[in-house]
Amino acid sequence: MQPVARALPRLVFGGSGLDTPERLLPDEVPVAVVFNGSTQAVMMATPQDLVDFAYGFALTEGIARPGEIESIEPVPVPGGIDLRIWLQPGPADRLAQRRRSMIGPVGCGLCGIDSLEQALREPVALATDSGFHPTPDQVRAAIAALPAGQDLHNRTRAVHAAGWWTPAEGLQAVREDVGRHNALDKLAGHVLRNSDPALGAVVLTSRVSIDLVQKVVALRASILIAVSAPTAAAVEMAGRLGLTLIALARAERFEVFSHPGRITL
Repeated sequence: MQPVARALPRLVFGGSGLDTPERLLPDEVPVAVVFNGSTQAVMMATPQDLVDFAYGFALTEGIARPGEIESIEPVPVPGGIDLRIWLQPGPADRLAQRRRSMIGPVGCGLCGIDSLEQALREPVALATDSGFHPTPDQVRAAIAALPAGQDLHNRTRAVHAAGWWTPAEGLQAVREDVGRHNALDKLAGHVLRNSDPALGAVVLTSRVSIDLVQKVVALRASILIAVSAPTAAAVEMAGRLGLTLIALARAERFEVFSHPGRITL
């Protein structure tokens, strides 16, 4: 398979003069997301955890749930990877409603949406009581645990991460990618198949935009913790959809922008 990182030469200018060590950098390759033989999107992504990515992308883009997916096969092809996903007959109508075939840049989270209504789509709102009510100490523990799971970022300093934290097991999984949306989709695919989304928190290294709120709510996770700030639109949507949005999170402090009642004081 495609390497996830490569060492490349560089010039370093510093106080001791000129140096020429290699720098390990993350790779990004075109990944064609292909449903039932038809390319739905081409995303620039880090070539790892692609099966998780397929499950998460299908769910958070409103195409299919895991039980509606028959098989997934990442196939290396010249110039990139075909992520071949075969669906059961049921999701065919939903797939037809999402007409797209485009290149998705690293920062893209809209993936070929062709109308304003689709860009602002709102998943079904979360239940008021999800059963998960973390304490402030648990929120701080979740954000403090994330760096240790960022293996690729710790080696390259150039990728985003999405983590899954529960009070019972701590940081259960971390998924990394050059794209923040891709990292979240990879994590969603893992959580869907291995955990109860209602009983944990998604932890992100990135800012929170409206499309990340859509993806977390589609996963049915009720708490999102991010190290950076949210957009105003993301906060408003989180409020409407019942998501507890925590941002600017550090080991010593954090800010709650919506549904603070889930935090147990």
